[in-house]
Amino acid sequence: MLVLRMTRHGAKKRPFYQIVVADSRSPRDGRFIEKVGTYNPMLPKEDPKRVVLVEERIKHWIKNGAQPSERVARFIHAAGFGPKVEYRPSPKKSAPRAKAQERLKAAAEAAAKAAEATAAPAEAPAA
Repeated sequence: MLVLRMTRHGAKKRPFYQIVVADSRSPRDGRFIEKVGTYNPMLPKEDPKRVVLVEERIKHWIKNGAQPSERVARFIHAAGFGPKVEYRPSPKKSAPRAKAQERLKAAAEAAAKAAEATAAPAEAPAA
């Protein structure tokens, strides 16, 4: 199966990606069929050179069955010549366990009682 994906280039801590058409079985930075764009995450988001796509070739490969990776699909949609892609949902933050929730609830109740106790005597002498 053919895929549109990114291959990493650049120095350590200075990434630069090429968007390529490759066989899905080849390694990430290994053999590819054709280079169809670049992505430089070090540039500001407004910079037109941040994502450069060869629209004609990308359309050709998608028409011939190549599947874009999630990130490349986002770039294609942002460029205006691809469909919007549903992204994987973010994982939910795990909730505290039962005993910890009981302790938090008890602490909140104690704080509320303490706030009532300090508020009630302050109002009584004024009346």
